[in-house]
Formats: sequence, C-alpha cells, structure tokens
Amino acid sequence: MTAMRQLVGEVLRARRISQGLTLRDVSGKARVSLGYISEVERGQKEASSELLAALAGALEVPLSKVLLDVSAMLEIEEASVDQIASISSITPDVSASAA
Repeated sequence: MTAMRQLVGEVLRARRISQGLTLRDVSGKARVSLGYISEVERGQKEASSELLAALAGALEVPLSKVLLDVSAMLEIEEASVDQIASISSITPDVSASAA
C-alpha cells in the first residue's frame, strides 16, 4: 500500500502543475523552502498540518479539498487492494490439488 505521504505529495504536485506553478512559485507564496516542498511532493517528507495549510494557501485551494483529494485516492487504492485480496481468496490452491 502506498504511504499516506506519497498520496499527499501526488495531490499537491498535481494541483501545482495544473495551475502552471513552479516549485519556486509555491515556495515563495508558502514561505517554505523549495527543497522541502520537493521532498513532500515526492513522498520523502511527512508534511505537518501547518505545512499542508501553507501549501494549500499558496495553491489557493482549501485544505479540505486537498484532503478530500487524498481521501479519494486512498479509497481507490484500498478498493484495488480489496479486489486483489478477494481474487486471491477464490483462486484454487494448485499445490494442494497436486498432492
């Protein structure tokens, strides 16, 4: 399963790119170092609630919308994991039937 910080980073990056903003643009607006934002977007750093609020503000999007986007991505991922698990549970165990 994908780490939550990875999903947060993907949402933030997608929002930034869709607005045509660079890391430098967001860095200046949020007053956060460009390198740190890059690490958050790549899922290498965990973003605090204060950092998320600053980045959402810089992207001019409500923090609640960012979190809803992350939630939607997590729901899709969980559904695919559940689907794989259910397929695995109905697949016959070939090794048991060969004995």
